[in-house]
Amino acid sequence: MTRLILFNKPYGVLPQFTDKGTEGSPRPTLSAFIDVPNVYPAGRLDMDSEGLMLLTDDGRLQAQIADPRYKMPKSYLVQVEGAVGDDALQKLRSGLKLNDGMTLPALAEAIDPPALWPRDPPIRVRKTVPDSWIRLTIQEGRNRQVRRMTAAVGHPTLRLVRWSVGEWSVEGLPPGKWRDLRL
Repeated sequence: MTRLILFNKPYGVLPQFTDKGTEGSPRPTLSAFIDVPNVYPAGRLDMDSEGLMLLTDDGRLQAQIADPRYKMPKSYLVQVEGAVGDDALQKLRSGLKLNDGMTLPALAEAIDPPALWPRDPPIRVRKTVPDSWIRLTIQEGRNRQVRRMTAAVGHPTLRLVRWSVGEWSVEGLPPGKWRDLRL
């Protein structure tokens, strides 16, 4: 039986079980939250992003989730700088030229601020610059892709929460907690 763990990764947690980075001040890793042998992340989620991470003990499932050729949709709730207009959304929907090539078209829509957990630390708020939220669904997984896409349309990312991967969602799962599924 395949094991799949849905984990709500908090901001500032490395998406791996060990920290081979700087000495002196160890950063929090998955091992601070998940003490389950023989499960490995299926894909990554940057240290400064939050939300759904999937971990599994099945190499084939891990590849299906992480490998872009399977085109598993990944949805993000993204707080961006500025008021997002139809032009920016249309560019995201059409695909963008980034420094590593064209992105596939994304599903992109402006949304009301979602009811999320507080982020620690909170985002930096600027009194003179508004912010807005979008739901962005991509089928790729390039390095920092969502952040680069929003910046390319003139709206730098302030907060990035991966909400779902394929059929699995972080809904109802508090930060730092995980749910175990048997497939």
